Amino acid sequence: MGGLGARERLLDAAEELFAERGIAATGVDAVLKRAHVAPATLYAHFGGKDDLVAAALQRRHERWRAIWDEVLRRCGDDAVERALSVFDALDELHRREEAARGCAFLAAAVEVVDPRHPAQEWLAADTHLLDERLRELAAGTGAADPDALATELLLLYDGALAARARRAITGPRKKPEVRALAEAAVTRHLP
Repeated sequence: MGGLGARERLLDAAEELFAERGIAATGVDAVLKRAHVAPATLYAHFGGKDDLVAAALQRRHERWRAIWDEVLRRCGDDAVERALSVFDALDELHRREEAARGCAFLAAAVEVVDPRHPAQEWLAADTHLLDERLRELAAGTGAADPDALATELLLLYDGALAARARRAITGPRKKPEVRALAEAAVTRHLP
């Protein structure tokens, strides 16, 4: 965390600790200690733990969207590759960040249940991005039922995240070929 500013160090520490321990089990003191900042610094930047959680999810959402956008650009106009891009983007995210514990958004959704919590905005943004983009990409394939294809792709995506979380617990095993399953799903849905 060397030359980073205090705000970035706090966000890095929060993301790491939330992934390692969970949001509820991570106290503010642990974040402060890992970020090497004083309590006043956290409160000056975020106001409290809830706002820190929201800011960490916002940053994660922005990184995820940027990676997916980058993968989509590489796909060009190939509609099937574009529909499968979510799996390539997920692999790219995990290569860059070595995030083996699963999805920050799914984990947060389990822990952040208060509908007034500021993190809810970013949980909704992640869900909206997945739903809308997968629907749009599924329609681009010419699928007979784009909504059904988008639903199937989302289920495979969620399954891929769950498989990553399980591998983090049980140790390395053969990686499931989720992209191949998704490609078969796209083919099945084409007219």
